[in-house]
Amino acid sequence: MQKGIYYSFLPGEKPEDKFSWARTLGFDCVEIPTLRTPEEREYFKKAAANTGVRIPSIMNSDHWGAPFSAPEPEVRAKGMACLQQSLDTALAVGADTVLIVPAVVTPQVRFEDAWTRSQAELKTIVPEFEKNKIYMAIEDVGNKILLSPPEMARYIDDFASPYVAAYFDVGNVIPYGYPEHWILTLGSRIKKMHIKGYSAKTRTSTPDLLSGTIDWPAVMKAIRAVGYDDVLTAELRGVGSTAYDCCKSISEDMDKILEM
Repeated sequence: MQKGIYYSFLPGEKPEDKFSWARTLGFDCVEIPTLRTPEEREYFKKAAANTGVRIPSIMNSDHWGAPFSAPEPEVRAKGMACLQQSLDTALAVGADTVLIVPAVVTPQVRFEDAWTRSQAELKTIVPEFEKNKIYMAIEDVGNKILLSPPEMARYIDDFASPYVAAYFDVGNVIPYGYPEHWILTLGSRIKKMHIKGYSAKTRTSTPDLLSGTIDWPAVMKAIRAVGYDDVLTAELRGVGSTAYDCCKSISEDMDKILEM
C-alpha cells in the first residue's frame, strides 16, 4: 500500500510546491479536486510528474451543492457536468478513480427517491467510465443514505459494472458501526480508501489518526484480508502549528498504522 494525502492539506500555494512537499513528507500520492480546464489539468499533471508524485484519484467537487438526487433537473444537470469534468481530469492526469457522493437525503428528498433518482442519473455516464477504464467510486459519508455495509454493497452492485466501486472512508462509518466490518463486506468493491481519526465517544473527527477510537490493528487486518493494496489517502488536518508540522504528524502516524 502507498501513502497518500488530499491536496488542500499540504503546505504551499502552487501545485508544484504542494507536490514537492508531499514527496518531502513521505507521501507517494496526492488526491486532487476536479479541475475545470484542460490547461489546469496539464499544469497539475506536469507538477506531479516533475516531483515523482502519483495522482491516483479525483475528488468530485460539486456533488454536495448539486447532488445527483436533487428533485430539480437543472441541479442534477449541474452535478453531472461536474462529474464529466472529474472524469476528464482523471484522464488528463492519469488517475484511475473519481470519488463521488452519490446522493443526499434531505427533508425534501426521501431515501427511496435519493436512491432511484441518483442511480438513474449516474447510469447515464457509467459507459464513459467503462470505456475509459476509470472507476466511479461511491464514498460512505454523512449523507443519510448507504448507512450499512449491505446497503452500500447493494447500491454499487445495482449498476452491474466493474467500474462502479467503493471509495471507503474508515472514519466516516464510526457513527454507524465498525470499519473492519464494512471492509470485509465490501471486499473487492473497494478501489480506494480514505483514512482519518474519529472518536465514537465525542462523535467527532480527531485532528490526528491515533487518538480516537478506531481499532487500527483490526482495520489493517481486514484490509489485508480482502487483498486491498492500493493507496491509503489521509483526509484530516493533522497536529501542529503549521501545515508542514500537521502533514509530518500524519505521515508518521500512517507509518505506524501500516506496520500494524
